[in-house]
Amino acid sequence: MTPGAIHITTQPHYLAERSTPDEQNYVFAYTITIANRGSEPVTLVSRRWIITDANGKKVEVEGSGVVGEQPKIAPGAQFTYTSGVSLATEVGVMEGSYTMSQENGDEFQAPIAPFRLSLPNLIN
Repeated sequence: MTPGAIHITTQPHYLAERSTPDEQNYVFAYTITIANRGSEPVTLVSRRWIITDANGKKVEVEGSGVVGEQPKIAPGAQFTYTSGVSLATEVGVMEGSYTMSQENGDEFQAPIAPFRLSLPNLIN
């Protein structure tokens, strides 16, 4: 299976009620949908994120699965989850990859394209 068989969409949004701008704490939620367009099931084994704020500070986050799960995604199916991140700036970027496992044990990386985290109406 090729990484292109896994289609990842991202939908970030700012959580004003959880943020404290006076303390340089901006909280964002992001919803990720992982669609399996391949012909065999895959399991999301782990994740790797690179989170960069507007000051250029980079944080790498790696871990097993997502939101406490290692979902198995059947051909033609999708898995959606929501998580969150805090930044010290009003704008940031997230990108990364998921390690996916096929039933035969082969693993591959499914890239997550960079997406912007920003306050509403801050950037047009």
